[in-house]
Formats: sequence, C-alpha cells, structure tokens
Amino acid sequence: MTSYFQLIILALLLLLPILYESSAVFRYYTKFTVYCLGITINATILWPIFMFRPWNVRNLKIGGLWCRPISKIIGIKWTLRGEEYISQDKPYVIVANHQSSLDILGMLDIWHIMDKCTVVAKRELFYAWPFGLAAWLCNIIFIDRKSADKSRSTLNNMGDYLKGDRVKLWVFPEGTRRNSNDIHAFKKGAFHIAISEQLPILPVVFSSYSLFLDSKRKIFDNGEIIITTLPPISTAGMTTKDIDALMEKTKGLMKSVYLESTAEMNAKFMKTKISSIEKKDEKASN
Repeated sequence: MTSYFQLIILALLLLLPILYESSAVFRYYTKFTVYCLGITINATILWPIFMFRPWNVRNLKIGGLWCRPISKIIGIKWTLRGEEYISQDKPYVIVANHQSSLDILGMLDIWHIMDKCTVVAKRELFYAWPFGLAAWLCNIIFIDRKSADKSRSTLNNMGDYLKGDRVKLWVFPEGTRRNSNDIHAFKKGAFHIAISEQLPILPVVFSSYSLFLDSKRKIFDNGEIIITTLPPISTAGMTTKDIDALMEKTKGLMKSVYLESTAEMNAKFMKTKISSIEKKDEKASN
C-alpha cells in the first residue's frame, strides 16, 4: 500500500514540470500560489522580529530583503530608473499607477533605496493576517475606502509625522488596480495632503504588465517591468483650488512615461521572440 502511494506521489512530482511548461493556466496559478505563499511565510517569520521595533517604517527594508527572491522565483525582473529622486532623504507624496497585486513585489524590490516610506492601503488588508499584522507593525496606513471623510482625515493627520521624520508616503491614486494598458482617473486624497502639507509629489510609473500577465486568459509568463521615478513636482504656494490642475499635470507626465516605457518593453519582447524563433529554425535546419 505504501509503495503504491509513493509511486503516485513520484508520478505527480514528475508531472509538475511538464504541466508547468505545457499549461499556461497551471503556470499562472502556480506562480500566484508561490507569490502568495512567499509573502505569507515571510510575514509569519518577520512579524515577531518587527515586534522589537514596532510601527517603524524601516521594518519594510527587512521585508524587502526577504521578499526580493520571490520575484526571481516567479520570473519577474524590476528595473529602476530615476533612483536619484526616490533615494533622497526627503518627505514626498509618491503617486504610482496600480495594475496588479504584483506591484507589492516591485515596491519591496526598491524599498532599500526608498529607505523611509509608508503606504496607504485599504483597511481590509489589515485583517489578512499574518500579512496584515506585519504590515501594521511596519506602520502601513490603513484607510476606510468606503468613507472619503475618514480617509481624508487619516491622511491629513499624517503631515507632521511625514515632515518630522522625513518619511515618504506611497499612494495609488487610481484606487483600484487595472491591467488595461492605461492610467485611469485619479482620486484627490494624495494631492490634497501634498498641497495641505506643502509636500512635493513624486510620480512613479510601472510599465505595462500586459506582455506577460493576463488574468482573463490566465497567462503569467516571465517578464520585466521598468519602474520610472520622475522628478518631484513642487506644491509650494498651491492651495486646494490647484488640486485638479496638479492631478492633470501629474497624470499627463505619468501617462507619457508609461507609454514610452511600455513601448520599450514591447520592442525588447519582440526582439527576444524573433531571436528565439530564428534559433529554433536554425536548429531545425541542422
């Protein structure tokens, strides 16, 4: 009985690499399972360590160190541009486009460069323990997205902390993540706190995931994402009357870079694909 069971397990183990290479759906769910398990296991290990330095944003640098290998395992490469802006020891309101939950891995990959940075996250994530507990101990800011007034109040109360400790505040102003080859309308929260506290806006742009990730078709291949940090946009002298103009300016700059970096990745992808086809043809002819 035991020998049959062992044979079945062995057969399944031998089938896994074949399924991974031959089935896009299997590969899609395998990669997301590895991603979720990796984050969960690391959070389970790290939250007791974070207890020795609770509510300290620098705990996220440790989280980044532990989580960076996950990107390599699931085949994602992150390339940062504009490091000279995001590495400055200054308080900024970072606004970034939001396409996938994988954005978390991109953030963790560059956290050691950002140094002191916290993130605005939806309150529901706090209850996803152990991740939520670890994030809370890293001083992640959880807001109630169902109440605009409560969310705005939470952000407005952070001004002294951001400026006093020179902490960057990362916000996804689109709110909901969308992998649709576009940058969608922004919500005002990030721009409201930037103007009220006279903090610069620091735009950060992730190139498109669509070349290797498609949730509808269940495709998740290896890929590269360019993370571009743009020069900070000053809010000095602005008032709440300037919010709409600031939002449009920021979105316009980000969309331009998004299209450029995505086009660059498209060209690189096509070049790699053509090269691969040529190599296969060369082997076949020999």
